[in-house]
Amino acid sequence: MVFAPITRQSDVHLDFVLRPFRFAPRPSMMTTPSQHGSPQHSSPENQSPPLAVMPAIHWPERYLPAVSAVHVTNQIVIPASPADIWAWLLRAELWPSWYTNAHDIHFLSHTGPDLRDRSRFRWKTFGLRITSKVLEFEPCSRLAWDAHGMGVEAWHAWVLTPLRSDGSGPRTRVVSEETQHGWLARLSHRFAPTRIATAHQQWLQALSDRAASGPPQ
Repeated sequence: MVFAPITRQSDVHLDFVLRPFRFAPRPSMMTTPSQHGSPQHSSPENQSPPLAVMPAIHWPERYLPAVSAVHVTNQIVIPASPADIWAWLLRAELWPSWYTNAHDIHFLSHTGPDLRDRSRFRWKTFGLRITSKVLEFEPCSRLAWDAHGMGVEAWHAWVLTPLRSDGSGPRTRVVSEETQHGWLARLSHRFAPTRIATAHQQWLQALSDRAASGPPQ
């Protein structure tokens, strides 16, 4: 995994959890990113809110981190507004042009190019054909979809939180969290434990690069 350097415009954090093949629910396991603080800047006006006060992920019971085989957390601070970031996230038709792990996006419930509430779409990621449905949709704030493929069931959630400007323009913290079930999910994560975290951080960095230049045309 290549960690992006901390700069005035970007601060990056990731975490991943691998559970053994046999596991029991762990009440102490985090269900939000609250236990993973970000580096704090010395100047109070440049400080970001601690993760403990950030909005929690709305996990369906089936996909709670404590009962999932795989749990991956990534985040980044993007020098852009939530609206511009949201626009790039929804424009799923363009994902393959800037995220190398997304391919063959096909809308099943409507024509593209953007995701909507309850959108169903089929795509390919990590070499696997996946069918997803958007099940949380709060404009410029929250987006989540499920994912079903051979040996994998997953929940991928995004939370966008506006931050105080550092004087150079808007900033938004973007948190991406995913949990997975299934024999292939456990097997893949066992032998390549950083694979998902690495790909998702690349997704966030590419999202930052796009959103910093404004919304898609």
